[in-house]
Amino acid sequence: MKRVPFYYFVVIGLVVLMIAGVIRLGSSLPSPGGIAEPDTVATENAAVGSVWEAALAGIGENFSHPLGRLFLQLLVIIGVSRLTGQLFARLGQPAVVGEMAAGILLGPSLFGLLSPGGFAFVFPESSLEALKLLSQVGVCLFMFAVGMELDWNHVRHKAQALLAMSHAGIVFPYLLGVLLAWPLFGSLAGPGTTFTAFALFMGISMSITAFPVLARILQDRGLTKTPLGHTALTCAAVGDVTAWSILAFAVAIAQASSLGGVAVNLIFVLVFVVAMVWGVRKALPALLGERRLASNEPSKGTLAAVLCVVVAAALCTEAIGIHALFGAFLAGAIMPDRHGFRHKINVRVENFSTVLLLPLFFAYTGLRTHIGLLDDLEGWLLCLLIIAVATLGKLGGSAVAARFTGMGWRDSLQLGALMNTRGLMELIALNIGYDLGILSPRIFAMLVIMALATTMLTGPLLTLFGGRKADAASPDGAMRA
Repeated sequence: MKRVPFYYFVVIGLVVLMIAGVIRLGSSLPSPGGIAEPDTVATENAAVGSVWEAALAGIGENFSHPLGRLFLQLLVIIGVSRLTGQLFARLGQPAVVGEMAAGILLGPSLFGLLSPGGFAFVFPESSLEALKLLSQVGVCLFMFAVGMELDWNHVRHKAQALLAMSHAGIVFPYLLGVLLAWPLFGSLAGPGTTFTAFALFMGISMSITAFPVLARILQDRGLTKTPLGHTALTCAAVGDVTAWSILAFAVAIAQASSLGGVAVNLIFVLVFVVAMVWGVRKALPALLGERRLASNEPSKGTLAAVLCVVVAAALCTEAIGIHALFGAFLAGAIMPDRHGFRHKINVRVENFSTVLLLPLFFAYTGLRTHIGLLDDLEGWLLCLLIIAVATLGKLGGSAVAARFTGMGWRDSLQLGALMNTRGLMELIALNIGYDLGILSPRIFAMLVIMALATTMLTGPLLTLFGGRKADAASPDGAMRA
């Protein structure tokens, strides 16, 4: 056995020498097609300095390769997102706020301002399309997870009593958003867009609530099992479904070129929803099988079947013209819930999407957010006005409606503060409006700032209105929205 290393090195050495000899002899052969071989002697006699320069140039060229550039972007985005998420969590804020802020920090508003060369190297314009596609996949997977988190039985049992309260928290801020669109349309709408589309999107931006982050805030503050927690979760769930339905309607209108086109788009949407709710939802348990639903560890075949449903639903809504995320959301909402099946799938999907893919969406949003466009007093005053209108509409509308249903003022104001949470849901809606050309870069930046500000206000407002302070947040306790 002691001789084995000796024989190993002897054999390897002989093989290497034979390979080198064959290559040496073969280098004298004429090149095919008469192409001259490089002068190997001159190459061997090259200066050591030039070899190092060539090596460094090769490394730089490999970084510029699309795959190398994408890996560099992933490394930077995930690292910065985790650090800022942990920092914000230690400050008592939802970690998602830190991740949203990380996207802006990595964009032209800070990174591009402090280091234009570094920014151009890490995020060149030519690489953004791949980043966009990956971020959209992350958003679709996240919306699928959000759909699975909705407890439809709870919503059905409580929705009738809380429907007025929930819809008041949507209708009132929506009205304020439409009214605000009137003076802003001429200077801040996207070129060529109609007032109808701009007003609808301004209303949506004022009325969205981030159901997932609201649930995490309630959980951290120990309010989930309280009457306030039950009311907030039900209102947010009903409001989420309503708001995304309105957004789908707004997108259908924005995409259509005529009233006839709007009607056709809406018919397609209705047919798709009916097929998913009354067709696919009832067929899924039978297709997956009771054994697969009851299994503690979903098999690869089960995961593949679930992902096929998600991708097919996303493809349908993308083809209809109302964005793939609506199909992904509905696919999550119709997943069977026997034996905790949703939870088992959700753990696998959400962890992957929130750690790897969602930070890409935040970064992509940050790359499109130019805070420098708010370069005058008027711009910042308009931004503050938007934040005030959004807070007044959502918090005030929800609180007043809750008070009319019999809740005390303290609980009503706390409910309004929770409904004012926007987070990632708002960014998704804003990016849709930006992609459709409805929102100009300037109003887009203002609305992104509003989404950050209103989400950050939730915790302090809960404390101000009498809510218990949150326990020390874990750095890993990311609150997704």
